[in-house]
Amino acid sequence: MADHYAPSRKDGRPEFIPAIRWEEPPEGPVVVLLDQTRLPAEEVEWVCTDAPALVQAIQTLAVRGAPLLGIAGAYGVALAAARGFDVEEAAQSLATARPTAVNLARGVARARDAHRAAVRSGAGEKEAAAAALAEARALHQEDAEAGRQMARHGLTLLDELLSGGTHRILTHCNTGALVSGGEGTAFAVALEAHRGGKLRRLWVDETRPLLQGARLTAYEAARNDMPYTLLTDNAAGSLFAAGEVDAVLIGADRIAADGAVANKVGSYPLAVLARYHHVPFIVVAPLSTVDEDTPDGDAIEVEQRAGHEVTEFAAAQLPTAGAEVGGGIPVAPLGTQAYNPAFDVTPPELVTAIVTEQGVVSPVTADALAELVARGSGGGAG
Repeated sequence: MADHYAPSRKDGRPEFIPAIRWEEPPEGPVVVLLDQTRLPAEEVEWVCTDAPALVQAIQTLAVRGAPLLGIAGAYGVALAAARGFDVEEAAQSLATARPTAVNLARGVARARDAHRAAVRSGAGEKEAAAAALAEARALHQEDAEAGRQMARHGLTLLDELLSGGTHRILTHCNTGALVSGGEGTAFAVALEAHRGGKLRRLWVDETRPLLQGARLTAYEAARNDMPYTLLTDNAAGSLFAAGEVDAVLIGADRIAADGAVANKVGSYPLAVLARYHHVPFIVVAPLSTVDEDTPDGDAIEVEQRAGHEVTEFAAAQLPTAGAEVGGGIPVAPLGTQAYNPAFDVTPPELVTAIVTEQGVVSPVTADALAELVARGSGGGAG
């Protein structure tokens, strides 16, 4: 069950509302989300009282972004346990809510395994639920720390590649505080540059079809007083041609064992443009996004979304991809078929570097990535 409400705000420019948090009101624990489908026009929170409500929030993109999905999945398991629902059933529904982002299933597994271990040890329902919640909170904290480390490693890399100075960074989709437990992945690097006086311009792709760049990255950039400019996705080529881009920074929803990167659709064309124009193409993601069980890019399942997100303007976000009409303004003839993958895959040879909380992989090879994962297996955002 889910409810929406608009939180009261203090005078002046308010602080960011957290993208996700756990609360325990008298009527029972809840997971509270900042509904990202309502941004930037409204800051409205979505209150989830059970796993089905959280699944709906995930599938409608009210909560999104690889690291945050892992956190949401873990809290969802804890919520089911705390409210006395079937934990295994909740875990299954949450883990499969979106197929491409590996963090979601991993976050679910961490909280579920903590719950299982507590039950096996003879703990009661309340103690087992507390174990699941503790694991979800640990994941949340780890991701915040991972963001800080990625920002530091990423800015050091930019300074090395670009010989210091100020940087003009092009980014795609949304990779800030709205997708993580901290300040984000790729956006966190740009924010670190801004704070150090090293960001000359943040170029923000609007990111079709759901405009995560226009609605969310621009929202975060404005709130942080960053110098930014919004552009249509297909205008990026002219920026490269004019020599206005020093580096491309993106996040990732899954990184295969060979270094192939699945990210929001439109990322692969940017990688091709960057290679042609000799511009670094950098992926910033926690080690939890690396999936060693996925051998290469061909093995990554790419989510296909509903056609109405392309054929209609301001279409409603529906919980399944099967609906043909989303209640928006038609921009194509009725019955038009739409190709609407949520992600595309960039091969490792087009990636200059992968920045993680444990360090940087460059050049990107399967062996180098495996070594970094092994080095970080004892901790981090795992």
